[in-house]
Amino acid sequence: MKTIRTDESKRNDGPAETGNVDRGKALRALLAYAKPHRRTFLLVFLCSFLAISADLLQPYLIKIAIDENVLAGPEGFRTLVWIGGSFLLLAVLSFVFTFVQANLLQRAGQGIVAQLRKDLFHHISSQSMSFFDRHPIGSLVTNESSDTETISQFFTQVLVSLVRDGLMLVLVVCFMFSLDATLASYCLLLFPVIFGISIAFRKLLRSSYQRARAQLSRLIAFTAENLSGMSLIQAFHQEKEQTRQFTERNAQYLKENLREVRATVSFNRTFDMLGSISVALVVWLGGMAVLGRKLDFGILYAFINYIRLFFQPINAITQQWNTLQSTLVSAERLWRIFSVQPAVRDPQPEEAKELDPDRVQGKVDFNRIRFSYVDDLEVLHGLDLHIKPGEFIGIVGTTGAGKSSLVNLLTRFYDVNKGSVEIDGVDIRKLPLDSLHHIVGLVQQEPFLYSGTILDNVRLFREDVPREDVIRACKLVGAHPMIQRLKSGYDAKLSERGSGLSAGERQLIAFARILIFQPKILILDEATAHLDSHSEQMIQRALNYVSQGRTTIVIAHRLSTIQHADRIIVMQGGVIAEEGPHDVLMKRGGYYAELHRQSRGIAAAAGGAAGGS
Repeated sequence: MKTIRTDESKRNDGPAETGNVDRGKALRALLAYAKPHRRTFLLVFLCSFLAISADLLQPYLIKIAIDENVLAGPEGFRTLVWIGGSFLLLAVLSFVFTFVQANLLQRAGQGIVAQLRKDLFHHISSQSMSFFDRHPIGSLVTNESSDTETISQFFTQVLVSLVRDGLMLVLVVCFMFSLDATLASYCLLLFPVIFGISIAFRKLLRSSYQRARAQLSRLIAFTAENLSGMSLIQAFHQEKEQTRQFTERNAQYLKENLREVRATVSFNRTFDMLGSISVALVVWLGGMAVLGRKLDFGILYAFINYIRLFFQPINAITQQWNTLQSTLVSAERLWRIFSVQPAVRDPQPEEAKELDPDRVQGKVDFNRIRFSYVDDLEVLHGLDLHIKPGEFIGIVGTTGAGKSSLVNLLTRFYDVNKGSVEIDGVDIRKLPLDSLHHIVGLVQQEPFLYSGTILDNVRLFREDVPREDVIRACKLVGAHPMIQRLKSGYDAKLSERGSGLSAGERQLIAFARILIFQPKILILDEATAHLDSHSEQMIQRALNYVSQGRTTIVIAHRLSTIQHADRIIVMQGGVIAEEGPHDVLMKRGGYYAELHRQSRGIAAAAGGAAGGS
């Protein structure tokens, strides 16, 4: 059964991992996703080569037309038409091969990122609950959306620039040497200058990029925090103060962003200036050679075109620098996530045991368990608890007593440090997780409802569950009249988390899920904590029905919920302080009786306040 948890206390392992990740290893792991697309990338390379060759042959045709003085010969017009037709054909071929190359690259790139997103989602879904304690949900959403999109840009923008522009740079040099080796050698003197400029700007570009991204992250985090706490901000009239702080952070991001833009523009304009100087140098040296009749004018014309083309790919590659930097950062973040192994895993095949869900009795044993969310801060201290099949158990205690920790261990969201948790005498660490979650069902304080119909939320999108079974389950728990009042009934669309339904109505849908999936052990974790008296009565009736024939463990905030339990476990400081039926515990006059008096006093105060209003 699919469950979403609400913890009483969370593992405090500190922030998400921020240790250094081997950038080369992360990039190699990323490029491993490209292996299934090797043939596509070979075709991309071939198409790029043919498209660039078609582009570079065009100035050569003009060179032929100039140097051969085609119009002066007897076949001048025909030759000119042939050259013009060839020029047009080369332009068409360049367009076709560029079009094919772009489509192939997009198909491969998007396929790679789609597989990466799928693997990342599966990896995150398979993590233990301690993972989600350490990694904020907003950060994981960024990993799944923004970081994978950045990597998509690497395959569809950066990679095409490296392939196409790098290949063009090599071919331009080859064409230049084929025309005139001396003039080409002079042009090669530009390489040390280009390399020096790149080195000089590299640190500046990286630093400005990282500062801008850091300020953007802070701005987004501040915005998300304020949106989630908007009710508190408005209740305490903090709008002006929060707006002031947002303005400061926004101004800082603007400052760093403009600094990054200035660095990038300075870098690009430096290359533009170098390109103009190079053209002037070629015109001067080539012009002197033409005047001295050592060089044909057509070769000079082609050289001028090639020297312009020489700087285009260099400039295009440098334009992708920021994208490449963000890709490396995203790759590091993703592989930091991928490197995390689940703390709770399925048992090894040779150690695994199976329990037939239809034959499970529902006996639960907590055998001298010790457990802590953080090192040196134990939550449960050698707790020993044995629950009979079909027994209705209530668990009470103040916040931090360890009530929800029992739930976390029985559902195996976490594993015990010492001792064992057993179902029908089998250590749950030897049960496959899928099997365990079919045996143990959980209804939480805030049941999670998905965007979709009520029908889908009850059967959790399993098409093999008949509609009739869903309706029958809803009737049995008392949810049917409420659903019938909705305009579309069971096909009514719910928004995320079921907004529009009351807390009690959402709980009834969660109880209907229990009847659909039929777990042998049922856990209610503070399921009536925030319900009004009418909703609580409604839930109590549903609980009485769904608990029949199954072991039921109810963690109660309101003691009235568990007064009729077979046994009440009273927890204090991570140990069992008292246990027994309600009447026995009340006569004993111990800790439970004190909790009961306190709860009655709170209820009376609440009732008096309501009456006074």
